[in-house]
This record gives sequence, structure tokens and C-alpha cells, in this order.
Amino acid sequence: MENPVAAELVAVLAAVTDGQPRVLTTDDARALPAGPFESNHRSLQAGLRAWVETQTHHPLGYVEQLYTFADRDRSDQDGAQVISVSYLGLTREPAETGVASVGWQSWYRYFPWEDRRQGPGALMAEAIEPRLAAWVDLADDAAMRQRRADRAAISFGLHGGAWNEDMVLQRYELLYEVGLVPEAHGVAGLPPLPPVAPLPGTPMRHDHRRILATGIARLRAKIKYRPVVFELMPAEFTLLQLQQAVEALAGRGLHKQNFRRLIEQQALVEETGAMASGAAGRPAKLFRFRRDVLLERAISGSKLPLARELHPV
Repeated sequence: MENPVAAELVAVLAAVTDGQPRVLTTDDARALPAGPFESNHRSLQAGLRAWVETQTHHPLGYVEQLYTFADRDRSDQDGAQVISVSYLGLTREPAETGVASVGWQSWYRYFPWEDRRQGPGALMAEAIEPRLAAWVDLADDAAMRQRRADRAAISFGLHGGAWNEDMVLQRYELLYEVGLVPEAHGVAGLPPLPPVAPLPGTPMRHDHRRILATGIARLRAKIKYRPVVFELMPAEFTLLQLQQAVEALAGRGLHKQNFRRLIEQQALVEETGAMASGAAGRPAKLFRFRRDVLLERAISGSKLPLARELHPV
């Protein structure tokens, strides 16, 4: 007789607040909103909405299915195999959740190596690169050593390679395989490594950090060809606030003038006629998204105007 299978519905609910990417969490920042799919749920998405609103008191707006995780070693307390059906939601962060153990956290609390708005940072040079190099050296033969070296270089943009901000999941899974995140400790089948302290980054229960990585990667890719950032912005904003929101999501700095030129070329926004206080008290124009843009039309062109990364001295 085959083992029973249970479905868990998991939400990656993202927001941008004060120029920082945020995610709604439960269990004192150790989990994403989640709950089992039950027979009284009309659909998977209806079940997700019910669980999120029950656990967090936060209504869901824009939601899309993200990915289904079905690892064999994931099971519940009754021994049933658990598949995780995940969704990505975009919203705006309220002032308070009103629920104990529920709160909004920065993405980069869980993935500090993904924030490259000020360049790669010391974490890459002092912890990640040498530990990946040690993993490469532990390969059984030259062919495996080369495969490992290529994988590390592509995932993390090593040896002069380009950093691909969309490869969030690939980077996390590599660090998991190497044993550099707490969730990997005690997992059978991972290669033996010298005992090292885990990398900075808050772990999450079950596979929720992996699901969060998938959600971040999806949103980073999506902002390049769909105007979904509109879902995360207030009704009126300055162009600097818009740029900071996109930088927060991408984890990369953007060329100011090139970014503004891209926004103008796409005709994504229009002036409101009002002004906001800018830096040093200088007023800045307020904009709003054009209503027809909210019909989810595609953005022509797929490259963000990335600034040159600042490397640590």
C-alpha cells in the first residue's frame, strides 16, 4: 500500500517598505504562512487565502502559483509524504499585523549574500568563496572538481563572471549541498566537509527558505518584463522611491539617469502635479502609474540599467 500524500499550501507574500524588500512570516520569523489543503477548500488558491488570512489577518490581493515541491524526505507527523504548493503574493505592508509571532522581515535576513546594492561585500570574500573552494578541492577526481568549480563560478559570479540576480534558488541549493546553511545539517547524502560554522542568514523550518528563494527569484525575473512593481508602490511616489524599490527587489544598484530614461521610454508613469519633500528639503515631483499600465502589459526590453558593482577594497 502506498504512503498517503498531504498537500501544504505556502505563501511568499512580498512587500517593499522604506526601500527594503520584505516578506510576511509566522512562527517568530522562522516560517512562511502555510497550512494543509483541506477537503472544505474550494480550490488550492482558496485554501491558501483562508490559511494566510486566518494566520496573519492580512488579506491577499495579487497571487500567482509559484512552484510545487515534492521531495521524498518531506513528511508530516503521521508519516504522510508532504508536497508544498507555493504561491507568490504582492502587497503593501501594514503598520502592524496584530498577531503575535507574525511579522514582516527583510529578505536579506534570510539571504544576506543576495543584497549587492553596495557591491559583493565581505561575506563573499571572507566566507562563501573560500568555503566553496574547499568543497571544490574535496572532489574525488579532476572531472568532478571541474564540474564543481564551474557550478560555483556560474552561481556566484566568481573569477570575473557575471552575477545573475535571478539565480537565488541555485545559490541557496548549492550552499545547502555544501553544508553551509543550518537546514542541511544532519541530512543524509551530503558530502563530508570540515566542520564550519553556518553562514549568516536566519534558517526557516521545513523547506520554507527554499520556497522563499524561489519566490525572490520569480519576482526578480518578473520585474524585468512585467510592471508588477506597481503592486508594491503607494498611489503616489517619487522617481527616487521607485528606483529604490526596484533596487531593493533586484538586490542591485541601478544607474539613476538610465533608470529614469527607461521609465520615460516605457511611459509607465505620469506626473500628479504635486510635490514631495526631497533630499535636503528640495521638493521632488510626485508620480503615479498610468492606469492602462495596470492591465499587465509587457515591458519591452528585459535588462535593468544596472550600476557597476562596488567591490570591497
